[in-house]
Amino acid sequence: MDIKLAVLIDGDNIPSAYVKEMMEEIAKYGNPTIKRIYGDWTKPVLSKWKNLLLENAITPIQQYGYTTGKNATDSAMIIDAMDILYSEKVNGFCLVSSDSDFTRLATRLREAGMLVYGIGEKKTPNPFIVACDKFIYIEILKNQADDSGPESPERKSVAKHNVDKITPQVIKLISTTITDLADEDGWAFLGDVGNLIQKKQPNFDARNYGFPKLTPLINSIKSFEIDQRESPKGRFKLIYVKIREMSKPKSKK
Repeated sequence: MDIKLAVLIDGDNIPSAYVKEMMEEIAKYGNPTIKRIYGDWTKPVLSKWKNLLLENAITPIQQYGYTTGKNATDSAMIIDAMDILYSEKVNGFCLVSSDSDFTRLATRLREAGMLVYGIGEKKTPNPFIVACDKFIYIEILKNQADDSGPESPERKSVAKHNVDKITPQVIKLISTTITDLADEDGWAFLGDVGNLIQKKQPNFDARNYGFPKLTPLINSIKSFEIDQRESPKGRFKLIYVKIREMSKPKSKK
């Protein structure tokens, strides 16, 4: 099934530095048939977006700020999202913003059976993150950026981030998920483990911890054991994971 996505970008709340990498990321999840960005284009702060819009076929939507202190961009984006929802032209939405004001919108779209992907900075409030099916931090897209040539100050500011540490909470999340799915011998299919982790924690991504995929992330943790098995239907191997049985130290008599 070809998943058609509506990509709605909050221009007031997202840096333009990695728009190319962002669109490549979105393409992994579906075909972005609608691409719009919202903002007051009379403001100099949005000037960096203008050339990028043509290169990525993103339609700018002009929204004047009628009242000081009120974000008219949010309202315009929400109204458009509902119009698109009722048009029944897409199967899902990608909401690009770090603003918690879109939490209710994400929830409403999912109630209507839409897939909802979120993209934003690490400062994004948790309510918006958990309202999405999957949330991607824009900072991790830096690994896909072309390092050749001089970097803009904006790109450098986005690139300044630390890879998250694998905490005991992360290990517990993986462990409990394996337990939820394990067979009688303790093995769980890694694909199912990844899908369930995503449902439990939408912003979970191996790239947050410096790994390209879930397999090398889990393989780096001594608490887990990985087994590759031949697939009966093809040349690809099936990967299973279990919680490693740690040998207990012998008690002194």
